[in-house]
Parts: sequence; C-alpha cells; structure tokens
Amino acid sequence: MSEYLKTQNTDNLVNIADQFTLQRKVTTVQSFGSGNINDTFLVTLDSPEEKHFVLQRINTKVFRQPQLIMQNMCTFTEHVRMRLQHSPLNRRWEVPRVLLTKDGQDYCRDTKGSFWRAISFIADSQSFDTMQNTEQAKEIGYALGMFHNLISDLPPERLADTLEGFHITPLYLQHYNEVLAKTSPCQSPEVNYCLQFVSDRQNFAHVLENAKATGKLPLRLMHGDPKINNVMFDTSTNQAVSVIDLDTVKPGLVHYDIGDCLRSGCNPAGEETEEWESVYFDTDICQTILQGYLSVAQAFLTENDYTYMYDAIRLIAFELGLRFFADYLAGNVYFKVKYPEHNLARALVQFKLTESIESQEANIRKIIRDVK
Repeated sequence: MSEYLKTQNTDNLVNIADQFTLQRKVTTVQSFGSGNINDTFLVTLDSPEEKHFVLQRINTKVFRQPQLIMQNMCTFTEHVRMRLQHSPLNRRWEVPRVLLTKDGQDYCRDTKGSFWRAISFIADSQSFDTMQNTEQAKEIGYALGMFHNLISDLPPERLADTLEGFHITPLYLQHYNEVLAKTSPCQSPEVNYCLQFVSDRQNFAHVLENAKATGKLPLRLMHGDPKINNVMFDTSTNQAVSVIDLDTVKPGLVHYDIGDCLRSGCNPAGEETEEWESVYFDTDICQTILQGYLSVAQAFLTENDYTYMYDAIRLIAFELGLRFFADYLAGNVYFKVKYPEHNLARALVQFKLTESIESQEANIRKIIRDVK
C-alpha cells in the first residue's frame, strides 16, 4: 500500500479522482504499480466504455515545476496522436492521454496543495520487471525505437527541461569529486576497487557531451528512463503496445536511452544481485534489442549515431555506478537503501557490468555494424 494511502481517507481520493470525470461515477481508488517517486492509483469507474484511469500525485520534491511536466506531456502526446492519425501503424500502439478536469485543466491541487494529474489506462496490457525471452527483448527494442521515431520530428526546444543535469555524466563526476574531497572513505577491497575504477575513467565521462557540444550528436527528445517495466505488453499478442512513465521526457541525446535500455536489459543478474563478481553483459540480448530498435529507428539515425552507440552502452553503466558510489560516500542521501553498504553493492554491480562491456568492445561494435 502507498504511504500516502495509509494516511488518507479514501473519500478524499475519490473526491480528487472525481475532478477528472465528467458524467461517470468513481467506484474505487486503489494503490497501483511499484514506482518509488510518484503516488499512483488505479481509479475504477461505473462506465460501460473506459472503466479505469490512472491518478497520480506528483512528487514535487523531485519535479519542482510539475506544470512543465504536464505542458511537456500534452505537447508530445498530441504530436504523437497526430502522427499516428496521419500514418497509422499495422499493429496496436497507444500513447497515454492526459485527462482534463471538469474545468478544463490538466491538473488539480487538493486542500493540502498536492499536485494531481490523471492519465488514460492502457487496457489489456501488462509490464514485466525482468526479461522473459528473446521475443520480449526484440519487442523492448521496438518499443524504444517506436517511441523515438514518433517524436523524432518534434523540435526539442518545444519541451522544457524538467530535470536539469539528468544523464549529464560530467556533472555526476563533478559531484562525485566534490563528495570525495569532503569524505575519508573506509578502506576495503571493494571501496578501493571503486575508487580506482572511477579514477581510471575520468576522461571517458565526457564522451557523449563532447560529441553533443561539437555537433556530432544532435539534441533530440529522449524518454529518460526506458527500463523494461516501463514498456507495456498486450496480454493476448505479447507485443509491446506502449511506453509509459513519461515525466522524464525532455531534450537530450537518444544515446542515453539506448545505453540505459541495454544496460538494464542485458544484465541477467539484475541491479540488486549480491553476486557482483558474476555480473556480465549478455551480447545476445544486446543484439536482439538492437534489432528491434533499429527496425523502426533507422529512419532518423545518422552515421555518427551508430559511431557513438558503443560509448553510450559503456557510459550509462559507468554513470549509474558512479551515482551509486557517490551516494554511498555521501551517506546514502539520494537512493533508498536497505543497509549501509547497499549503494556500494549497487555500484559494484554497475562497475562489473561496465568491465564486461569493455572486455567485449570488439564484439559489441560488430553487432552494431551488423544490425544496421
């Protein structure tokens, strides 16, 4: 159960949900999903048509300008809707719709000032936390490619940057060095391994931002968090039908999405494994995801995009490890932890994954060339 739901009268939630309905009656509001930023609820309606919608309380400590999130979401979902109307696909694909309040607003505030929004529910679909099979890997690639393709002609300056600094690796490195200068980490083989690992890759952290600054990689729109459980699958066809969790859509590099999708999808052990020394990057899954991605993304990618694809895969694993390790050194102030060394353990997993990627560079570059 959501922490918010524990402290709230259900009638309050029904009243908030009712703001986003017209003639229909709210029958139930229940906690929904496993997200750890916003509070999410599934609203059930007494209606023969749409029986559900998703109600969310936006975490304004993370998203300090929630109106900009809604502005972004309305802009790009409308753009995608028009694209799909003009050029229909030969398979099911849906984009969550922003639902308006009775007075035509895309959000409402409750008596305590909390920020609420409602979006359409993707019916007859489900998500997964881990990769089930090869076909699913291809569909995850397809989903990210379709997402990028449908917004590839939307000028990035039309959207606000709702999370400044997000996925800018040099800024995470700068933060890490500031934390390191203020702390005296306990010496252990694991800590020393991490310290050396970061030290050896200080220059590499700038690879994608330098390519952007010199015009080799164009600024586009990116999803920001394309992990597997943000892809919805049709329950009957098992095909990807939607990409959700759209709060981090913003101007950036599609390479951050590609790298993050492959980082999370090609690590069979998962991010939370305690057997960090057994972590490896599965190049077979990498090939399958890229095949799915490029089946729809080739239309807008440039030669330079392919050139920097390997760097993206390597960089995002390194970046996440860097963030975990910096948070461990800082006293676990950002990521939720279950024990004091949790972020250190997470960092070790990502650094080991980075090592595995580096050791297979020639093979990964060949895969990228072959699937073009």
